[in-house]
Amino acid sequence: MIKMKAGIIGCGNISGIYLKNLKDSPLVEVVACADLIPERARQRADEFNIANVYNVEELLARPEIDLIVNLTIPASHANVDIAALEAGKHVYSEKPLAVTLEEGLQIISLADQKRLRVGCAPDTFLGSTVQTAKAAIESGLIGRPIAATAFNMGLGPEAWHHNPEFFYAPGGGPMMDMGPYFLAAMVELLGPACRVSASTGIQIPDRMIGSGPNSGKAITVQTPTHLAGTVDFENGSILTMITSFDIFGGSDLPWMEIYGTQGTLSLADPNYFNGDVKLRRPGQEQWETLEPVFECGRNERGLGINDMVQAIENHRDHRASAQMAYHILEIMHSFQQSSSEGRHIVLESRYRTVALNLLK
Repeated sequence: MIKMKAGIIGCGNISGIYLKNLKDSPLVEVVACADLIPERARQRADEFNIANVYNVEELLARPEIDLIVNLTIPASHANVDIAALEAGKHVYSEKPLAVTLEEGLQIISLADQKRLRVGCAPDTFLGSTVQTAKAAIESGLIGRPIAATAFNMGLGPEAWHHNPEFFYAPGGGPMMDMGPYFLAAMVELLGPACRVSASTGIQIPDRMIGSGPNSGKAITVQTPTHLAGTVDFENGSILTMITSFDIFGGSDLPWMEIYGTQGTLSLADPNYFNGDVKLRRPGQEQWETLEPVFECGRNERGLGINDMVQAIENHRDHRASAQMAYHILEIMHSFQQSSSEGRHIVLESRYRTVALNLLK
């Protein structure tokens, strides 16, 4: 098996874990990196022994590079994806796929025209937590799924992130930032969604950076920071979801639960790849922890990249795909649209999960 040569574009905070994990990949070899701040690219190259540092245009022009890993800020995801596809390269992007639905469709259409692959984070749904829950549902442990909850209740990143402004710009906020982890898990477990109803708001309009060189700098919030709503799925399940950057006192709400006609599953934080999946049946007072279907690490970011490269070689669909990411993007946009227009939003996209045995 020949490794696919990859270039990283965007060498910020998230790039470290990708580079650490891909360094040991049997499928991908990172041979170059680029960033708008050249010093940041050089630092990552030195840290991970990457041979080449280019600017973005130079990297895209390199003929030996077949795959671009796009780790830029959300507002740049679509532009970098499109540039990579135009350069004849496969691309895997951090979430979300794009800021707007129009950009998302443009990426998918161009990839189809070029016969290239586009993958998109999150790939956490490929980890043992979600896959253990999926196996439990498919085996009938909780009967027919009828409802679910997903809660991401916390503060925004301004206290610890040195450059958090993009989290409060269009394309940011708790839904675009953390929503993909929860919604990818739910789509993997329950199938495609079909309708959204929600209320959203900018509950705390002024923020302040709490650390780093920009400490004390004010941030004006431009996107909703508290979103609450329901998502209807084609299988009849109803998801209740809240995601917020406005919770100052913490919360004891569960991360995710799936309710079936014969029991309940409780899942760990979907931002990670592993974590307990617990089952409680009718009449039981205690939760039963299920044996994971395979073992994996807490943070295996890049798993979706490896799966995409393997899928290209084996001529099959990949799991963390642009089509899945677009369906999630439409769900997320529909929260704000529903709130602003005061109505249910019927989704236009559909996504069918790829049937593939990932048990290790």
